[in-house]
Amino acid sequence: MKPIEVSLFGATGLIGELILEILVNDVYFDKINVLTRNSFPSNNKKVHLHIIDFSDTKMISKIIQKSSLVFASIGTTQKKVKGDKEAYRKIDYDIIVNIAKACKKNNVKNFSFVSSSGADLNSNSFYLNLKGEIEDSVLGLKLPSTSVFRPSLLLGKRSENRFVEKIAQLIMPIISFLMPSIYKPIEAKYVAKSMVNISKKTIPGSKIYHYNEIINSLY
Repeated sequence: MKPIEVSLFGATGLIGELILEILVNDVYFDKINVLTRNSFPSNNKKVHLHIIDFSDTKMISKIIQKSSLVFASIGTTQKKVKGDKEAYRKIDYDIIVNIAKACKKNNVKNFSFVSSSGADLNSNSFYLNLKGEIEDSVLGLKLPSTSVFRPSLLLGKRSENRFVEKIAQLIMPIISFLMPSIYKPIEAKYVAKSMVNISKKTIPGSKIYHYNEIINSLY
């Protein structure tokens, strides 16, 4: 199988870092465009780093134009935006939807992105409502193939300190057997591997992946 070119958004995040590691070590991928706001070290010849302004839609489209697959694991926290919901939206909604539009323009074979368990346009939760709105907007573009990943609490070591999340990572796995499967905590490395595995299949249309589907795709 001929190696292909791919693009990755969010390579400095928990899932993004793991996706990049998988892509680098998989001969299936020949060139990896990493689009990021901040530089980071990478000596791998497959990795092509692009420092960009994520509001620059023309640049996004230009960089991914030869990519067969595009991955996005982008998000923020209320703490980072100091509770500013409009700033939160510009990161979570605008960036993902702009990437999806660029995928549409360039006829990208598959767009895979991270959402959240419980994402719902009708939710009273700002976070879950926004995630539902993002999904609705992206799926409305009717890309050739869209994969939406809805993990619950992510297990794994983050570079940033999230105290409440650390406590949850200790407690949730203990009581996870009591939860519906879609809300079970999951290792970030499993989500990353699932995203790469499923992207290779390029399943036509759109599909949402929860805990069970993510785990089943690993084998």
